[in-house]
Amino acid sequence: MASLRDIRTRIGSVRNTRQITNAMKLVSAAKLRRATEAAQSARPYQEALSGTLRRVASGAMDSDEPLLTPHAENKKVVLILIGTDRGLCGGFNGTLNRRAWEWIADKSARQDVAVWTYGKKPRDFLKNKGRPAAETRIEVLPPKYAAIVTELGDKLVTGFAAGDFDEAWLGYNKFRSTMVQEPTFTKIVPLTLDAVAGESTQTLDYTYEPSGPGILGALLPLYLRTQLLQAFLENEAGEFAARMTAMDAATRNANELIKNLTLEYNRGRQAAITKELIEIVSGAEAL
Repeated sequence: MASLRDIRTRIGSVRNTRQITNAMKLVSAAKLRRATEAAQSARPYQEALSGTLRRVASGAMDSDEPLLTPHAENKKVVLILIGTDRGLCGGFNGTLNRRAWEWIADKSARQDVAVWTYGKKPRDFLKNKGRPAAETRIEVLPPKYAAIVTELGDKLVTGFAAGDFDEAWLGYNKFRSTMVQEPTFTKIVPLTLDAVAGESTQTLDYTYEPSGPGILGALLPLYLRTQLLQAFLENEAGEFAARMTAMDAATRNANELIKNLTLEYNRGRQAAITKELIEIVSGAEAL
């Protein structure tokens, strides 16, 4: 049985840990509000752009835009896997990484798969699996999202046009609620007008200047960048939600552990006092 000093030391250690986890929970909660607002604010813009693209696409179906033209052979696939740089967020990264590994295994049976990772966690996961990422980037912070999305979007457009790959997929955690972050895998290149246009078949009489295909050529890369940005924002909101939930659970576990240790300490202290009283009484009787 542990000594009273050991129990007291452990209680102090758990209390210190509880302070850290509780502080991290509060910080994550504050960041979650901002991240959620950013993700939700970006959705109307993406929907409006999709609507504009739908109208333009209805009058430019004969467009030969590279982003709309699948390659004759479909052998090379790129997976853009978005994770986090930090841990302590429960199964947020682990679940996505396991799903990504299953996705990679399935695709690799038919195609060559290259993975571009954003964040330390997916990079380290693939490295430990013996399949390092083809390209990687760490320190993916919100202030850098605009530059990252612009660079990545341009790279996808030029790479697809040059034949460096035949498909590009996006893997990330989609923010559903504070308790639910859904691993999502979406094909983003080549774009399909059906996927963008949805179910509507209504044809409107618009006059385009300079031309429908010309406007479509400008909108498609912009739409691709909005998809990428939305994925980063959704992933960020999910990260803070998962970290807040994990730190809340850790704080509650620390409270329970402190309660049990305090009970154990009090019992041991009472037993020691009782033993001393028995020794005093026994000594007095012996006299």
